Amino acid sequence: MKLTEAIAERVKELLNEKGLKPYYLFKVGGIPRSTISDVLNVKKKKVSSDTIYQICSTLGISLADFYTSDFFEDLDD
Repeated sequence: MKLTEAIAERVKELLNEKGLKPYYLFKVGGIPRSTISDVLNVKKKKVSSDTIYQICSTLGISLADFYTSDFFEDLDD
């Protein structure tokens, strides 16, 4: 799995755990819809650390909690 795919899966997992839709990241977090769509649909080769921080902040978790997931083990180059 590539890093961008792992990030997308982790965001989906967190939204599911909290019973939220991607729209919540836009409405509450102020993250542009296009950015959320790009992250979740793996349309970009890189996801900025600022975007990940905004997602974490909106979901009320730390960056460490975000990256503490099996999705980030054994990533492809």
